[in-house]
Amino acid sequence: MNTHQLKLLSSSKILVTGAAGFIGSNLCEKLLEVGSTVVGLDNFATGHKKNISELQEHPKFSFIEGDIRNLEDCHKACEGVDYVLHEAALGSVPRSINDPITSNDVNVGGFLNMLVASRDAGVKRFIYAASSSTYGDSESLPKVEDKIGKPLSPYAITKYVNELYADNFKKTYNLDTVGLRYFNVFGRRQDPNGAYAAVIPKFVQLFMKYESPVINGDGSFSRDFTYIDNVVQMNLKAIVSENETALNEVYNTAFGERTTLNELVVLLKEYLSDYDAKIGAVEVAYGPERKGDVPHSLASINKAKDLLDYQPEFDMKKGLKEAVKWYWENLK
Repeated sequence: MNTHQLKLLSSSKILVTGAAGFIGSNLCEKLLEVGSTVVGLDNFATGHKKNISELQEHPKFSFIEGDIRNLEDCHKACEGVDYVLHEAALGSVPRSINDPITSNDVNVGGFLNMLVASRDAGVKRFIYAASSSTYGDSESLPKVEDKIGKPLSPYAITKYVNELYADNFKKTYNLDTVGLRYFNVFGRRQDPNGAYAAVIPKFVQLFMKYESPVINGDGSFSRDFTYIDNVVQMNLKAIVSENETALNEVYNTAFGERTTLNELVVLLKEYLSDYDAKIGAVEVAYGPERKGDVPHSLASINKAKDLLDYQPEFDMKKGLKEAVKWYWENLK
């Protein structure tokens, strides 16, 4: 970041929805670090108070406990805000299959409320968490932003609808938006507990207990696992970009490499064995494939590099070592 961009961040008031969540809390932390005034909004449905407990002592951080399904909460959160980073959502493909109505209420109804509140507050730019699930049944690799297939889950539908609404709000109300299609983000503060926990923290916790994680399928499915610091960088680049052609677009937010689940398990055991050699002997189990799972995911990040000057610093292995270290220190 250059001096001008850092000055813009330090002089801006930025709303982060889903502030107590994994990605949201990391964004809040970085924004405060660069001098921004930060407002956090969360209802603690999936976020945790412990994720923002230290932030709440910061003089430039304020927090609103509220729900994006409540338009009044959204209006309150957007008061005097320059930029919105909209992270609040109900993630997880299986969760959306089990309860499509709630996923839709939060991810579509809540998203629309946030767009309306941002429009009404005169927000300069609305940056939102989109999803690689939008690629659906498209088999082309790597994934390029303008080639998508049909969604394979209610969750994927909600995230695609977000992109359609964002595009429409630019055309109808001239609200500038940037959508970031996250690819399997992982890192510090990602919750290992619960029925819908992401694979990396879930597997780490099981290995640390000498329990066998269950891989859905034969382990050949692959993902573009993306370390949290790359995602934080992408959000900040979306705020400070002065490239007009970069606005009102969607971008793959990833590293651009894919790792199979079998390869992931090998790496996890290797890195965890540095802390406890017995973990290396823990076997994995295999179960049926999950409904709605995309077999392979690999992002082209050329568009983000060209238009947003995105320069991811953490490949899978470098990020995984950092994540394992954090989990070892915080889950023991």
